[in-house]
Amino acid sequence: LPVLGVVMAVGLVVSIFQAVTQIHEATLAVVPKLVAAVVVFTIAGPWMITTLVDYLRRTIESIPSVVG
Repeated sequence: LPVLGVVMAVGLVVSIFQAVTQIHEATLAVVPKLVAAVVVFTIAGPWMITTLVDYLRRTIESIPSVVG
């Protein structure tokens, strides 16, 4: 969710910039989104991986109680 939110915000800003300046370059729309996604993954990546690992561990540990 953090990555999606930031990429959507950057996309909105770039779209407004393109509409105001009437510059419709494809790379202008893609490159800032990629940079923003990389930055967010760098900052929030460890937290997202820790959350995912904890969820998977709890899910796998609960299998015996669900099965039998």
